[in-house]
Amino acid sequence: MRKILFALAVLSFCANTPLNAQKSAPTPKPIIDAIPASQDRSPPGPMTLLVDATDTQRAIFRVKQNIPIEKEGTNYLLYPKWLPGKHAPRGAIDALSGLKITAKGKQLPWVRDPIDVYAFKVDVPRGVKSLDVEFQFLSPIQSREGRIVVTPKMMNIQWEQVALYPAGYYTRNIGVKPSIILPNEWTGVAALDGAVKTGNRIDYGLTSFETLIDSPMFAGQHFRKWDLGNNVTLNVFGDEAKNLQAKPEHIAAHKALVDEALILFGSKHFDRYEFLLALTSELGGIGLEHHRSSENTRSRDYFTNYDDNAASRGLLPHEIIHSWNGKFRRPEGLWTPDYRTPMQDNLLWLYEGQTSYWDLVLGARSGLQSKDIVLGEWARHAAYYSNQAGRQWRSVEDTTHDPIIAARKPKPFPSWQRREDYYSEGSLIWMAVDMTLRTETNGTKSLDDFAKAFFGINDGDWGTITYNFDTIVNTLNDIHPYDWAGFLDKRFRQSGQPSPFEGLKLGGYQLVWKEKPSAYEKQIMANRKSLSLSYSVGISLTTNGRITSVLWDSIAFDKGIVGGSEIIAVNGKAYSHSLIQETISNAKADKKPFTLLIKRGELYTSYKIDYYGGLRFPYLEPKSAGEQPLDRLLKPRR
Repeated sequence: MRKILFALAVLSFCANTPLNAQKSAPTPKPIIDAIPASQDRSPPGPMTLLVDATDTQRAIFRVKQNIPIEKEGTNYLLYPKWLPGKHAPRGAIDALSGLKITAKGKQLPWVRDPIDVYAFKVDVPRGVKSLDVEFQFLSPIQSREGRIVVTPKMMNIQWEQVALYPAGYYTRNIGVKPSIILPNEWTGVAALDGAVKTGNRIDYGLTSFETLIDSPMFAGQHFRKWDLGNNVTLNVFGDEAKNLQAKPEHIAAHKALVDEALILFGSKHFDRYEFLLALTSELGGIGLEHHRSSENTRSRDYFTNYDDNAASRGLLPHEIIHSWNGKFRRPEGLWTPDYRTPMQDNLLWLYEGQTSYWDLVLGARSGLQSKDIVLGEWARHAAYYSNQAGRQWRSVEDTTHDPIIAARKPKPFPSWQRREDYYSEGSLIWMAVDMTLRTETNGTKSLDDFAKAFFGINDGDWGTITYNFDTIVNTLNDIHPYDWAGFLDKRFRQSGQPSPFEGLKLGGYQLVWKEKPSAYEKQIMANRKSLSLSYSVGISLTTNGRITSVLWDSIAFDKGIVGGSEIIAVNGKAYSHSLIQETISNAKADKKPFTLLIKRGELYTSYKIDYYGGLRFPYLEPKSAGEQPLDRLLKPRR
């Protein structure tokens, strides 16, 4: 009874407090999605699309479309939002401008949908069979506005940025005849069929809107191509003609890459494949996969300073592997019938993680990358996850949602927050799968067998077959029975797991530390103009001493040092990379602390650093003499 009286008193008090005083209180209005859901059917006819890309001075694409419609009244036109390969809603709707819709010469009013701002509602009069659409895509002219896709010498056309499509249909059923007008004397390449060139205009044959969006174009003044065999072409654009001076041995390694990929998968899921590679310091960087092409940029000296660019040559292996892993075989949550349906990224640890494993393997097998470079990259991954505090609370699978959560923005403490670790930690975990298969079967089975069984089916089919977690597990069990469900669940789906060194150990290697950077580390730091002291004092720096990141729970972190600060002086002397490295080495020898004068905004602070462990850079070394399983993994198969 006493409890009842107390409860009544509490209720009486709450009813008479200001929180519950009488005031206006709206009720929510139900959200109604009026846009027609996509159906597996076709519109009344194909669209036409004409892109005028000649305005390189202002980086403006001018678009004209004719879009057939099947009914009068309310219709919706959509701008692509959720884009394959980007794993997130990346549609550049903010750059669409000047939208004008007409029918039979009469302009029709349109209204943007307030729930889905990528959708445009238009009321169509009786008797109208198609809509004429015009707009401009105002691509960024400064890097702070977004990725630069147009320069005076080259451009990257992503068709999703310059096209609308009608709602209500699977995009694979929407036909389109694309055309583009390029600047005079430019060459354009895209994995589209039926090209007819008239002057500086290219008209392509009828294709599906899905294929169009998956077939970007590079175009430019300076162009060269090489036949890599097996209907694969290396198409290279450069800021300058001299960027295109490749030696025969360079091209031979790229040919070997194609051969090794076909040997690995035992099939081909494209009728032709176009490597699209821009060597540039002006166009914005990109590394994006497509079923019949890549979409990549590298530095201008990719060929002309070949030996010093080995660390960056894993990109093309990564992209061609995606033709099998990611495009032909795709997680069921990442295949969508249109570009409006949200994507579910949780199996990116196979889509991207295993691709990140194979790109290193094929880099070594083809000779695009030396064994030392490949081992150096795996050493860098292993070092990072040996110290990454964020693994305590966040699983690898949870990081697959990071493209949506964080939109690939910088983070203040990425080693605690975690980033898209399904790439590099995924690579180490798939090494563990491979080496476990080899160990369990005395070397008779490996992840090569999984590649053929999972990705190598249906030779010649360049459609898409989806999969789920059980599909992966069942394929592994068909190769060799084991608790693969538990193995993958623990390592990918559960947080707080041990550092992912299992594959390295079974492969006969171990992580060690040295005072000089590996060949891979040297190239990475040189290309990024950075210095990594992550595993000594816990910071990474630019050339001028600006701190770009601080490792969680490191010495620098414990002192309160944060990213964005700038080291002005080391022991009273002006900062330089060589000085701070020499100081750290000296502290190890004489066991004396050193001081860093750091500027953060307008505040200058002196920090006493009592660290005596010396410089530490990661390496992988064999645990014993003789050939190791990891050595055999990296041998050519040709």
